Amino acid sequence: MTDRLTGLGTRARLKDKIARLIVEREADPAPFAVAIVDLDGFKPINDLYGRTAGDGILKQAALRLRAALDGASTVTRIGADEFAILAPMVFSASAARQLATMLIEVLSAPYDIGARSVRLTASVGTSIYDDMAETTEGLIGKAETALYEARRVGRNRVVVYSPELVEAVHSVTRIEQALRRAVSNGEVEPHFQPIVALDGGHLLGFEALARWNDHDLGPVSPGLFIPLAEERGIMPDLSRLLLGKAADAARNWPRHLFLAFNLSPEQLVDHSTAREVLEISARSGLDPRRLEVEITETGLMSQPETAATIIGEFKRAGVRIALDDFGTGQSSLGRLRDFPFDKLKIDRSFIASILNDRPSEHIVKAILAMCAGLGIGAVAEGIEERAQAKRLAELGCRMGQGFLYGRAESAIATTDLIQSRESRRLAELKRS
Repeated sequence: MTDRLTGLGTRARLKDKIARLIVEREADPAPFAVAIVDLDGFKPINDLYGRTAGDGILKQAALRLRAALDGASTVTRIGADEFAILAPMVFSASAARQLATMLIEVLSAPYDIGARSVRLTASVGTSIYDDMAETTEGLIGKAETALYEARRVGRNRVVVYSPELVEAVHSVTRIEQALRRAVSNGEVEPHFQPIVALDGGHLLGFEALARWNDHDLGPVSPGLFIPLAEERGIMPDLSRLLLGKAADAARNWPRHLFLAFNLSPEQLVDHSTAREVLEISARSGLDPRRLEVEITETGLMSQPETAATIIGEFKRAGVRIALDDFGTGQSSLGRLRDFPFDKLKIDRSFIASILNDRPSEHIVKAILAMCAGLGIGAVAEGIEERAQAKRLAELGCRMGQGFLYGRAESAIATTDLIQSRESRRLAELKRS
């Protein structure tokens, strides 16, 4: 009944408490709430800093939850980084949402792990006992379904169970099945967004981005199917499909243009990743020196040693490595010290506000100065206005991408764009 690490109750105690409360309220069936809390990003932190640090975070989280709740509520630990709360005095969905939001705030404060501190967020799923026919298992199951949805839609969220939620979950399942079929049939396509030199706008390369137009579902947003592919284990097959098609297209581009391709966090813990990517490149006839692999800091955090091995294999083959979404992860400066990056991609959140937010401008300026000192390139993501591009160039940024320079287009449209730009460039050279 008791968790040895935190001193909280276990799942068995949670079930016992719920069952007793249901019996107590048979005569007067007042509602109550069950909430399940998951610590977002706990596993990478645990892997990065060690089990002792992870245990310390769990103990601190348990203390915070106990302190935040009234004396009638029960806190339990029901999984590695999952806690459950039984709240007898929460009578409605709106009150359950308020409670869950408060718990997220409590759990999002920094955690001390020795000489340093880290931050985590939390996702919460809740269910309300408002039906006398409800069972203990059913109530917990509904809270787990709500938690699953909270994690699926982006984490750091609260979701309260409702009948509509079940339909949403079924919809996701239908999309998953369609995506598996589409990947198996080769129906997901790469589209290519230009990466340009800011001083003249000439093409440097293209980033391959996944696009899926299903014959039943129609166009499906990458913001929906990419996280789903990562969560359901589809990403490795999807990545191989996209890279093969992208490399086939890039092989016919002028040799000075590179192909940037994203690796998922799952691929950075698979020792076969570099070999598979290089084999695909070889089959397509694409020189690996024209390939640029983009990785996120989240991908590095799970198993840093494995990621370092994979990156080393890429570097020996001439593949360049870019750190994507720089400025949004944890311990970014440590990553620059530990991994041999060729390029940083400055997250679009800083670019969007660079013209009207002094802190954002100073952050971008500092990143560019750091890149210059380290001898690595910098690409500004999400450029949509000429004024943004002008300011970035003034700050010393040499490369950029965004809607100002073009949206992601099909392989055929990309070839047409390259030919048009090359013809214009040659004509300008002749005139000069």
